[in-house]
Amino acid sequence: MGETGIGVPDRLRMPGRVLAALVCPHCGGGLGGDARGGLVCPAGHSFDVAREGYAGLLTGRRPPTGGDTAAMVADRRAFQDAGHYAPLARRLAALATAHGLGDGLAADVGAGTGYYLAAVLDAAPGAAGIALDVSKYALRRAAKAHPRAGAAACDAWQGLPLRTGSVSVLLNVFAPRDGAGFRRVLRDDGALLVVVPTARHLDGLVGPLGLVAVDARKEERLERTLGDHFTTVHTEELDVPLLLPHADAATAAGMGPSARHIAAGDLAARVAALPDPVPATASFRLSVHRPRAA
Repeated sequence: MGETGIGVPDRLRMPGRVLAALVCPHCGGGLGGDARGGLVCPAGHSFDVAREGYAGLLTGRRPPTGGDTAAMVADRRAFQDAGHYAPLARRLAALATAHGLGDGLAADVGAGTGYYLAAVLDAAPGAAGIALDVSKYALRRAAKAHPRAGAAACDAWQGLPLRTGSVSVLLNVFAPRDGAGFRRVLRDDGALLVVVPTARHLDGLVGPLGLVAVDARKEERLERTLGDHFTTVHTEELDVPLLLPHADAATAAGMGPSARHIAAGDLAARVAALPDPVPATASFRLSVHRPRAA
C-alpha cells in the first residue's frame, strides 16, 4: 500500500488545498507526497512531479498530438504578454467572480500557459486554482502562472483527476469539452465558463495567412456536448480590435491549430505581404452554464 500524508512534495508548485482536490486517475483515491518526492494514493499508484513543478497524472497512452508544441506555447505566451487578449482575460475574471467563485477552487481545463486562470485568481483573492493540460510545454508555464495555483498533466477525455463536486468555477477556453466530466467535478451551485471563437475571429489574418477557419457548426456542437448536463444562463460576444506588428501576426498564426499546417517559410512570406501593422479582430463568444440537477 502507498504511504501518503507526507504533505506537498518540495518540488510541487501547488498549494495544499489544491493538492487536496486532486485524485488518483486510476482509482479516485486522494493523493499525498511520498518519500521520493512524488505523489502516491492509498492504493499505491504513484506519480512523478516534474522539475518545473507540475504533477504528472497522465495515464495510458499519451494523446496522438501530445497537446501544444514548444513553439506553439512560446508563440502563445508572446501574444498574451503583448496584451492582445487582456480584454478577454479581464472579462473572464469578472464573470468568474460574478458567478460565485468566492474563496473556492477554479479549474482551467485545457489551461495552456495558465494565463486566464491567473487573471481569474487575481480578481478573487480568496480562491485557488488548478491548471489542467496535456502539453508538458504548456504545463511548464502554467505551474508558475500564479502563487495560488497548481498544474497537472492529464488527458481530459480519460477523466479529470479532481474530486467530485470540488470545483466552484470551471474555465474552458478554446479547449475540448466533456459535459459529463465537467458536471461531475463542479459543485451543484458551480459555474462553467466557456469561450469559443466566433466566425469573425482573427478577421484580417485568416484569409491572407491561410489559417484554419472557425467551424460554422461550433455553436451546435457546444450545445450537443453540454446540453444534457448544463443549462446556459448567460451568453455574450466580445470583439477586440487589433493592430498587429508583423511579429505578432506571425505568433497569432503560430499559437493555434494552423501552426500544424503551414510551413514556417510559407507563413513568413504571407506575413511579409501584409501591411505593417496588420488590422485584425479578435472575436469571442463567452457563455456561462449552470449544472443541471443530478
